[in-house]
Amino acid sequence: MSTISARALVFFSSAAVLVLEILAGRMMAPYVGVTLETFTGIIGTVLAGISLGSWLGGRAADRYPPSRVLPVVLVAGGLLALLTYPIVSLIGPSVSNEPFDIVFLAAVSFFAPAAVLSAVTPTVTKIRLHTLDETGAVVGRLSAIATAGAIFGTFLTGFVLVAAWPSRTVTIIVGAALIAAGIFYGARSGLAATTAVISVIVIGSVATTTALAAPSRCQHETAYYCVRVEIDLERPTGRILWLDTLRHSYVDLDDPTYLDFRYAEVFGAVLDSQLPSGPVSSLSIGGGGFTFPRYVAATHPGGLNTVLELDPGIVEIAEADLGLVPSTVDIRTGDARITLETTPLTTYDVVIGDAFGGPAVPWHLTTREFVESFAARMKPGGFYVLNLIDNPPLGFARAQATTLAAVFQHVLVLAPPSYLAGESGGNFVLVAGNESFDVDGLSAALMDRGSSSVVLPLEDLDRFIGDADILTDDFAPVDQLITN
Repeated sequence: MSTISARALVFFSSAAVLVLEILAGRMMAPYVGVTLETFTGIIGTVLAGISLGSWLGGRAADRYPPSRVLPVVLVAGGLLALLTYPIVSLIGPSVSNEPFDIVFLAAVSFFAPAAVLSAVTPTVTKIRLHTLDETGAVVGRLSAIATAGAIFGTFLTGFVLVAAWPSRTVTIIVGAALIAAGIFYGARSGLAATTAVISVIVIGSVATTTALAAPSRCQHETAYYCVRVEIDLERPTGRILWLDTLRHSYVDLDDPTYLDFRYAEVFGAVLDSQLPSGPVSSLSIGGGGFTFPRYVAATHPGGLNTVLELDPGIVEIAEADLGLVPSTVDIRTGDARITLETTPLTTYDVVIGDAFGGPAVPWHLTTREFVESFAARMKPGGFYVLNLIDNPPLGFARAQATTLAAVFQHVLVLAPPSYLAGESGGNFVLVAGNESFDVDGLSAALMDRGSSSVVLPLEDLDRFIGDADILTDDFAPVDQLITN
């Protein structure tokens, strides 16, 4: 094996492992969501595969002729890469987003390809070792090339591939390339009989067909989400937007004032009872189905509605499938922490927080520093209304409430009584501002809408918060607070 071939194989196989690792997050997201636990499970599983594969690959290269081991490893790694999407699609619907299930799904889908492909480096190293005098140089050089390949695979996938093609397509390309490399190396080495090559091609074709035929939950796959839009069978003009595992938004194409979700009805009650009459300026953190910008535009026409949406793909889907008219809103795409800085100070009557990454609000959109940043953009009488999901013991809801209380003078917590008592969980709505709220008017608005949510009595806020810590950029374990 030439020096160039050895380096290319090590570089490519290591890059392939990281391509699959990053794609794992996209493939698993429709079933377990996008949380810290998801990425922890994936990274830990793939690292375990790399560790075991490097060890067993070295042993195999010592026990058998490494030139015969290498093509087998490459082809096997390619076939396993092709099978990742079908395996995730088959097993994903039966798992939950609990840590054990996340690790299980990652293990059955990605452990084997990571382990097999990680055997390439020690096998190539054994082939390239001609004398013990050069052991250090050969091992060090190929290890460095393997690391460079992993870095390249990480950047290529995160910055290019995920945005360019669906995950299924990328896994097919990677798997087919690995199989081709194995066949090519085996043929050049005179080790692959014609029948063996044909067998591999047939197996690869079957695996590729399986990957192509695997069911997908995604109607659209953006750089961030697996997206599908469902028609409400009970309301023909209703559309439900799903982002990964989250039933994210409901939009009525003909009636922007129709609010279907329970928390959306609470938002409507807050906006109706607390906003002044006439045109208002709103800032929405998270677009999704653009339910609330549309609602504000319909109930307070003539105002300014600015939306900070992370994903340009979501904006395109909202325009194509959810009836969004771009001219009615000022849409700024990108991470809200960054795009917020492009919005003017002391401008907004209301800031609407409805951004989610899986079941959790992205942690950097929960901290005191972020709250202070958008608070500076609110008018003196403006307020913030936030949707979040939490379950007993309500660690996140309590921490978010105390964080808002550290910035604003008045904080309201709205949810069904059983949620407020810590007996069950779901969507909580928090409202914060520096001027007192019309609590009686809000309670009446909730009753008019038939909402099951109530306003936590102001005298009970301290009890609800308890000893919860303020969330900061230095410490905001949002995913863990929801999980525990």
